[in-house]
This record gives sequence, structure tokens and C-alpha cells, in this order.
Amino acid sequence: MTNSPLMPMATAVWLVENTTLTFKQIANFCNLHEVEIQGIADGEVAKGIVAYNPIISGQLTKEEIELSSKDENRLLQIKNTDIEISSLDKKVKKYIPLSKRQDKPDSALWLIKQHNILKDSQIAKLVGITKNSVTSIRNKSYWNYNNLNAKDPVAIGLFNQKELQEALEKADRRIKREKKLKEKEKLKVKV
Repeated sequence: MTNSPLMPMATAVWLVENTTLTFKQIANFCNLHEVEIQGIADGEVAKGIVAYNPIISGQLTKEEIELSSKDENRLLQIKNTDIEISSLDKKVKKYIPLSKRQDKPDSALWLIKQHNILKDSQIAKLVGITKNSVTSIRNKSYWNYNNLNAKDPVAIGLFNQKELQEALEKADRRIKREKKLKEKEKLKVKV
């Protein structure tokens, strides 16, 4: 079997301890040798390995185990091979050191100057400050405006270039959408 479960040895330990499956069925499912499964059952192999329940992880069902328990020639079929391990796309709030927190208003000023198509809410989300702070920086009424120095937030590591690019693309789409709405309204007025 090409698809093996997560943590095959720990899964094998659980199957040996909790089912009446044959060693051959467990070995085939876990991509292990039958002798290794025999060793697990005898307590010679996998000492100290904590059993891993394949039912909880969604790789097997109770019904699948019962069907294979009744027919020793039937092989276990892994239920879910699309187990998501990666968390690359998930947004995780990262810790910003105190030294960089002081750079947030400077970064907001840089974004306002360099990418004025971004909404205040987008800048606030990217940089990690309040929308009111961004608005006051844009209006030059921020309490410490005279001491701000525009700094590239990507260069100082507040967020990455991909996040900035996505925000710019979103702003661009918004501007195009607003432009189309204005054109439609002009056409309605003329008619």
C-alpha cells in the first residue's frame, strides 16, 4: 500500500492493542513488516511509543476496522489521505518587539506616501496599528507627526512583500470597481 498513515509505528501499536486484526492486515496498512507487528505484540518492538488512534485522526473508521476484523483477507483502506499539515496560509499573529513597535507609525507614513491608493483600514491591518492612527497620520494631525520618518515596512520586517502586493491588488480592484460605478451613474444621468 502506497499511502501509509501518519505515525505508522504508533498507529500499529494502537491497532495491535485495540483490534482483532491480523498482523498481516496491520503490517499492510502501516507499511511495516509483519515481523515488526509481531514484535509490537510481543512487547519487543516500539517500546515507549505512545499508541496513536487512527479513528480520531480520520484515517480509519470503526466500520472499516470491523469489516477487516471479520474477513482476514480484507485489507484496511485508509480513509483520508488529504491530511492538512501545513499552516503556511494561516494568519498567525506574530510577536513584534518593542523596538519595531515604534516603527509602526513610520511605516504607516511610508505606505501613505508610496501607495496612496491603500485605504486607511488596509494600512492599519498591514502595519498593526489602529485605523484612527493611520487617519491622523494621513491628515498630519498625529500627536508625534513631526518626528515621524517614513520607513519601508517590508525592509524592517513588519510584513512581507507578498502581503503588500495582495493589499495593493485589492486596492486596485476597489478603484476599478468604483470607476465602473461612477460611469454607470453618469450614463443613468444622461438618459
